[in-house]
Amino acid sequence: MKGDIDTTRNQHSNVPWITFEDLIKFKAELLKEIEELLKAQLHPAERKWLKSYEVRKMLNLSAGTLQTLRDNGTLPYTKMGGALYYDYKDIEKLLEKSKVVKQWMKDEWK
Repeated sequence: MKGDIDTTRNQHSNVPWITFEDLIKFKAELLKEIEELLKAQLHPAERKWLKSYEVRKMLNLSAGTLQTLRDNGTLPYTKMGGALYYDYKDIEKLLEKSKVVKQWMKDEWK
């Protein structure tokens, strides 16, 4: 981005001019970077493996509840080094298996 700025010097100082077009370019690049960061935060499903803190945040679980899900075999995990990883598909399966459908909802779907 620095190389894209008009480096024509101001006649009264040694500060380069920044044009309106420079600001438009900067805005577009900044928005693109913010969008990429937000996508990474909001769409962890695009990644196959999630860390414990991501699963806890996604499912609103305490560390103890997540450990219980691991210990009783409800949620499979992979341990590499000191880090635990969870397959996103296993989390989806857990959510599907835990889905509660009331009888009146079943009747409406018929």
